[in-house]
Amino acid sequence: MSLASLRERLLAKLTPPSEWSAEAGPTRSDFDLNPDSRLTGRSLRPAAVLIPIIANPGGATVLMTRRSDSLASHTGQIAFPGGRLDPGETAVEAALREAFEEVALDPALVEVLGVCEPYETGTGFVVTPVVGWLRETPSTTPSPAEVAEVFEVPWDFVMDPINHRRDSYQLEGQPKRWFWAMPYRERYIWGATAGILKNLCARLYGDEKDRAAAAGEDAA
Repeated sequence: MSLASLRERLLAKLTPPSEWSAEAGPTRSDFDLNPDSRLTGRSLRPAAVLIPIIANPGGATVLMTRRSDSLASHTGQIAFPGGRLDPGETAVEAALREAFEEVALDPALVEVLGVCEPYETGTGFVVTPVVGWLRETPSTTPSPAEVAEVFEVPWDFVMDPINHRRDSYQLEGQPKRWFWAMPYRERYIWGATAGILKNLCARLYGDEKDRAAAAGEDAA
């Protein structure tokens, strides 16, 4: 198994970009672990994120960002480049545009392999994850207003279920809220970002007897 096998798996398991529809509703959400908190009847805002997978010689990695400390919301959180769709945009167009605006990632370097199922966030977005393939670590320049740091996480780490844990928090007077988390070194990957990665893991390796071993072989 090799990086080539990972690329082939992604192409086989993901939805082709041409089949994306702006009308598709979410099939996964922040409420999967909190069904009693699910909100109904609200209008969701369409958004997209780019999951850049880098085919490094030492093993595949995922490019991620840490949001700027000056932002009004989600300060300092780990995220993928992305944001809301502009009128008339597809998910792929929005993900590539946002990645360029946030970290100056050249869209020409990204081979879009497919999209994942839409994900509903607690903040009212329906997010389409767009998976991109890069042949080497790209040159990036974070936009200071949006991104504090760009870094890479090993593919076999985020695809290993042993690193997926359920954490929780509880605000005063409210029920406990659960979320997925994947702490990596000093960085705390959690919430929608972790949920999207966990869903991607299930989609790619859900039928494998040993998902961690399969992901590790793909990343080699």
